[in-house]
Amino acid sequence: MAKLVRFGVSLEETLLKAFDGHIKSKSYKNRSEAIRDLIREDFVKKQWRENRKVAGTITLVYNHHQRELVNALTELQHRYNNLIVSSHHVHLDRHNCLESIVVKGNAYNIKELADKLKASRGVMFGDLTMAPVR
Repeated sequence: MAKLVRFGVSLEETLLKAFDGHIKSKSYKNRSEAIRDLIREDFVKKQWRENRKVAGTITLVYNHHQRELVNALTELQHRYNNLIVSSHHVHLDRHNCLESIVVKGNAYNIKELADKLKASRGVMFGDLTMAPVR
C-alpha cells in the first residue's frame, strides 16, 4: 500500500458545509475518502480528454422483440471487437434484456462504441462507466 501523506485544505465555510452535505448524502465515512474520490474522478476525466487507455463497462437495457435490434447490437460489437473484453446477457423478464459489455482501449473509441449502442433504436437505457488503466 502506498504511503499516506497528510495535508491541509482551506475552504470557505459555506463550501465546507456543502461538501459535508455531499459526504453525508454519498455515505462517505470521512472527508478524506470523499476528496480521494473527487481527485480520482478528475484524473479519469483527464484520461478521457487525452484519449488515453481506459477500461470500462457499457450497460444496455432493451426490448429484444424490437425488430432487428439484436442483430444491430451484435453487428456493432463485432465491428468494435478489438475493444470488447467480454459481455454478459441477462433476461430481465419476457421482453427486456440487460447487457453488460466490458471494454478496454482508447477512450474516444470506447465512447464512440457506447454512443452507437445507446443510440440504437429500441435501447431504453444505456450507460458508460470508464476507469483508468495503469
